[in-house]
Amino acid sequence: MRKIRDCLGIDISKDVFDVIDEKGKHYVFTNDYSGFRKFKKILTSNSHCVMEATGYYYCKLAYYLLENGYVVSVENALSIKRFIQMQLVKNKTDKADARMIQMYGERVDLKHWEGQTKDQRACLQIIRLLETYTKQSTALKNKIHGEKVLGIPCKGVLRSLERMLRTVQKEIRSLEKELETKVKVSHQTLLTNLKSIPGIGVKTASMLVVVTDGFTRFDSSSSLCSYSGITPVLRQSGSSVRGRPRMSKVGNRKLRNLLFLCSLTASKYNKGCRELYQRIVAKGKSKKLALIAVCNKLLKQAYGIAKSGLVYDESYRSLHPGYSS
Repeated sequence: MRKIRDCLGIDISKDVFDVIDEKGKHYVFTNDYSGFRKFKKILTSNSHCVMEATGYYYCKLAYYLLENGYVVSVENALSIKRFIQMQLVKNKTDKADARMIQMYGERVDLKHWEGQTKDQRACLQIIRLLETYTKQSTALKNKIHGEKVLGIPCKGVLRSLERMLRTVQKEIRSLEKELETKVKVSHQTLLTNLKSIPGIGVKTASMLVVVTDGFTRFDSSSSLCSYSGITPVLRQSGSSVRGRPRMSKVGNRKLRNLLFLCSLTASKYNKGCRELYQRIVAKGKSKKLALIAVCNKLLKQAYGIAKSGLVYDESYRSLHPGYSS
C-alpha cells in the first residue's frame, strides 16, 4: 500500500497554473518563478504535487519543486484524459481539470518523477532540433525537385533553395556530432556495444542511450518496447471485425521511426532478426508486421546488451533475460 500524502492537483497553462488541494481549496498562480515561490508557501513536507505532461509548460515548475525537495508526479496526459472521461465530467475548465488531477492522484498508485540531468536535457533538446531540421531538409529537397520538374526552373530560386538545404544539412551534421560527443562522455562503452548490433547505427544508439538514461529507466525489455510504441495491436472482435495488425504508435515517435528504418537493414544482416523476419513472412503475414517484430527484437537485443555489458554475438543466446540474437 502506498504512503498517504496530501495530494495536490495542478493544471498548467502557458501563463498560469491552477491548484486544488486535498480539501478542495482552489488557488491560481502565475507560471513563473514568482508564482512558484507563492505556491511553495502552501506546501508542506507531506505534499505530493501531481500534474500532467502538457507540452513544455510543466517543466519549470516540476524542476523547481523537485530541486526544493517536494514529491512530484508527472502523469501521462492520455491517462488523465481517460480518467476524466470515466467520471463523466461535462465541464471543461482549468479549475475542473485541476480537481480531476487531484482525484486521479488520490486513486492511482503514482510514480515519483525524477527529472533529468542538465546533460540529458541538453541531449533531448538536440534530438528535438534534429527532428525539426530533418523535416526542413526533406521539405527543401521536395521543393527543389518540384521546381526542376517545371522544366524551366528559375535559377535564382534554385540557388536559394540549394543554399538553404546546404545550411540545414550542415547544422544537422554539427548537431549529430555534438550529440554523439555528449553521449560518449558518460556512456562511451554502452554506445560502442549498442553499435555492435547489426542494424543499429550511431544515431539510433545515441537516441536509445539518451531517452532511456543509459537503460536505467526501464526494468524490462517489454516496457521499453511499449515506451517506443512498436508493440503490435490486434483488432479482432466476434466474426465480423478482423483488422490488420498495426503498430501501437503510443510512445516515442522519433525513436519508433529510427527503429523502423533500422529494421530494414537488420532483417538482412542481423541473424536473429533475419530469421524472425523470414519466419513471419513464410507464415503468410504482412512484411510490415514482420518489420514491427524485428523492431521489437532489436530493442530486446539492445536491452540485453546494455544490461550485460557485452557486445553483440550472434552465436550467444543468453546474454541477459530478454536478449536473444
